[in-house]
Amino acid sequence: MNSFPTIDEVHQILDDIAEELPKEFFDKLNEGIILLPEYKLHPESRDRDKLYIMGEYIKSITGRRIAIYYGSFEKVCYGLSRQELYDKLQDTLLHEFTHHLESLAGEKGLEIKDAEDMRKYRGRE
Repeated sequence: MNSFPTIDEVHQILDDIAEELPKEFFDKLNEGIILLPEYKLHPESRDRDKLYIMGEYIKSITGRRIAIYYGSFEKVCYGLSRQELYDKLQDTLLHEFTHHLESLAGEKGLEIKDAEDMRKYRGRE
């Protein structure tokens, strides 16, 4: 891919991925999936080893949503083929849906795995 897809094109890819998911995944996800234009760095990101947040599962007093950061994808995935970008978006969306479903079930398995991944990141030089 010579240039990165527009935010509208990425939005369409996310819509295509979401349409393939079971409707039950969306239970109580009242604020849906949002695609934000910015990039987001993890608070512990380092200058020489940037850690971009690709997506987040957010639970607040207003409800539950999945946020995907277009700018993070643009920075991390620039130059990937359309299929590779699709796969990365799908992996990220499924990761955030796992957080959502675990939240509904009172589980924390993925949170524990994410914390372990952060420990590994901190340990890298």
